[in-house]
Amino acid sequence: MTIDSRALLLSAVLVCAALARVPAVSAQAPRVPAADELMQPGVSLELARHRAATLRDVRYLLALDVTEADTARGNVTATFHRATGAGDLVMDFRGPSLSFVTVNGAAVEDAEWRNGHLRIPARHLRDGENQVAASFTARIAAAGSSIIRFSDATDGGTYLYTLLVPADANQLFPSFDQPDLKARFRYHITAPSAWQVLANGPGRREEHGGETMWIFDETEPISTYLAAFAAGPWRTWSSDEGGRPITLYARASRADEVDADTLITVNRRAIQWLERYFGVNFPFTKYDMLLAPAFPFGGMEHVGAVFYNENTFIFREAPTLGQQISRKSTIYHEVAHQWFGDLVTMVWFDDLWLKEGFSTYMAARMQDELDPGSEAWKTFYLRNKPLAYATDQTGGTTPVWQSLPNLDLAKSNYGPIVYNKAPAILKQLEAIVGDSAFRAGLTLFLRRHAYANATWRDLLAALEESSGVDLTAFGEQYILRAGMPVVETDLRVRDGRIERLTLRQRPARPMPDDPGGYWPIHVQVRLSYGDREDVVLPVSGAAEVMEVAAARGLPAPDYVWSNEGDYGYGLFLLDARSREYVAGHVGQETDGLRRAMLWGALWDEVREGRMDPARYARIALRELPRERDEQIASLNMGRAWTALASYLPEERARPLLADWERLLLARADDAALTYGARKAALDMLVGTARTDAGQALLREYLAGTRTFNGEAVKQPTRWSIVEQLVALGAADPQALIAAESARDSTPDAGRRAYIAGAAVPAADVKAAYFGRFLDDPGLNEDWVTAALGNFNAPRHAALTLRYLRPSLDRLEWVRDNRRIFFLPRWISAFVGGHTGPEALAMVDRFLAENPELPADIRRKVLQSRDELERTVRIRAAAAQGER
Repeated sequence: MTIDSRALLLSAVLVCAALARVPAVSAQAPRVPAADELMQPGVSLELARHRAATLRDVRYLLALDVTEADTARGNVTATFHRATGAGDLVMDFRGPSLSFVTVNGAAVEDAEWRNGHLRIPARHLRDGENQVAASFTARIAAAGSSIIRFSDATDGGTYLYTLLVPADANQLFPSFDQPDLKARFRYHITAPSAWQVLANGPGRREEHGGETMWIFDETEPISTYLAAFAAGPWRTWSSDEGGRPITLYARASRADEVDADTLITVNRRAIQWLERYFGVNFPFTKYDMLLAPAFPFGGMEHVGAVFYNENTFIFREAPTLGQQISRKSTIYHEVAHQWFGDLVTMVWFDDLWLKEGFSTYMAARMQDELDPGSEAWKTFYLRNKPLAYATDQTGGTTPVWQSLPNLDLAKSNYGPIVYNKAPAILKQLEAIVGDSAFRAGLTLFLRRHAYANATWRDLLAALEESSGVDLTAFGEQYILRAGMPVVETDLRVRDGRIERLTLRQRPARPMPDDPGGYWPIHVQVRLSYGDREDVVLPVSGAAEVMEVAAARGLPAPDYVWSNEGDYGYGLFLLDARSREYVAGHVGQETDGLRRAMLWGALWDEVREGRMDPARYARIALRELPRERDEQIASLNMGRAWTALASYLPEERARPLLADWERLLLARADDAALTYGARKAALDMLVGTARTDAGQALLREYLAGTRTFNGEAVKQPTRWSIVEQLVALGAADPQALIAAESARDSTPDAGRRAYIAGAAVPAADVKAAYFGRFLDDPGLNEDWVTAALGNFNAPRHAALTLRYLRPSLDRLEWVRDNRRIFFLPRWISAFVGGHTGPEALAMVDRFLAENPELPADIRRKVLQSRDELERTVRIRAAAAQGER
């Protein structure tokens, strides 16, 4: 295998520098905690600090046998340097069994194993180098285990892969499971002879006494949550273009559908771009990727072995622009993690945003340069700001930096704040310090903390050093403070000229323990004119009211937009004069980003109760026929449908439904539009058809008597049609599902049939599904999350309201036993499936009756609860008629 010698040299230098440093979490050198403190469930911050202060130079040799169906048998050897006076040693392990514990070659008979920890008395250990070895077992299962099993009904193969983020390495093997005790990993994995195995480092296959063993080289120092392997009868594709080998792994039954050359090329281009931008070579020995079946995330950035979601990376029909951008963005995000997250890792998961926010932001920068003409910053706005703003206005929001007393709670830190708000404030940060200083600061940060750990303060320190800008206020307001500003524009005009133009900021909502103050705002304010050149004025400050002094005396504009270029983070509201102009002319704006943001501003008027949802829906219906931008049209169709189906009472929405369906059909058939724009319209029609005529159209598509793009519709669109017809009460739901299952010969047929079945509007079906969601150990989490939307279809609210309280009663179990994103998806589906005050009252009653509900769960509930409250409030106002 040919490796870039420069990368190896840099790696060696950086590793040596990193190992010479003590991780930041150990800076306080804490006292030796009592045994009971160390043995509390989970990995407490106190335990982590103690270990980081007393242990270093960790290495693991992990030997696993994965030839059995439900159990992996293994041995681990952990070596490490232990400081003088470190006290008892505590390792983490939550697996089924543990035995044969030795320290420095001697058996330990008095080791204690409880609460997910292995405690070895200090008398067995010595100062300096130590070695601990143990035998253990780990579960292999479809859900709830560190080794996920997927059984392929098409080719009969069994596929395994690990998923240890954020703190499940200790479910697999005894370890020091915290991000700032980085270790070098080696693996010896025994697997069936027909299987392929991949892991973090380069590997080779060897035969030992009739057994097939895969031996993997030692890795660079990595955090335990980044350790990974996968095993199964994978099909592989390899390329060594440019001297960097890349291998792609996928299920054999889906090999013909895999666009391998494209996927390898996009990953390679991302690596090359990031090397140039950061000025730091790819930091690991190798880079491979896996398309993982039933994968619960979009991707996972394991060092040297990135796992991607098979279902979203394989296109069964021609993809829309949105699908293509989503796949590329995921690749860019995960590759960026190899630097932000893998090379430099946060000290603790309170700084989760440091890796997730940066990877999303760098993905947008990559898209902007690697895909010219893609309007990357429009995509960035559309995919981040609406989600961030919606969450940050709720009582369940958090600061970007989220206090975390125990790693058991780390899953709850994931969500729109770290994935969507964090990259948004990074765009504001770059605008404050400048492009070149931002880039120089990132390079400094990566080199300074390579193969080690860092905090947000380390990042701002590097940027202050490169720019000379004091970022104290930025850190206090955007990183440590929960919530967001609402920025209202006040335009005063006299005799056709601007008398005064101000921006006034206020918190979106009062928050407990809010430190107060004003967010530093650095924006561009656009004065738009139809008969003369627009004027763009910079505004910076951190005050309640900021006057745009340079605007005084200028001709009155058609409208004012106070966040030109999307550099600011906050809800920027239009003044009344601008609102009316934009409502009448939004479709005439030619700049894609600006048009997207003006549409967003109109939608904010609806959500703030300043515009009737029916008016917004009519504006969208008016403009949709001439909207050529696929992404803007898709988002606007979704918002218009929310206005019609959620914000308007049925009696006010019903007169608009026939026009809605006719418009979508006309757009799907409009040959002047791109394929993706037409397909998005078809998808929306399939998902929203309600009238008799609309349902008849769906049956025509299903029967093949109506075509799309000159041919009969394909999968997965056919399954989407089946789901909608079933949800609307088709007389023959099981027959529809059975017929489509018989027609679909792909590996995805069983999953899609299960998802469609959740849409049956029958009490016995709902009861059967709810009973399986959490209590069937053979059901993949991906199947459950994919079925939740159909189960909670808003038109089924009368059937599903009875499950709202039971779904809330299981939240602690869900948090503790399911993957990162399962909890918020579960809450969102069950709470968000309702629009009425009865459901809101039920959620409020649950919160009132459970004052001891863990704070992280309460926040997740409040995020969905506050969105439901907004919906109830808007519907109540809309019931009074047009405003």
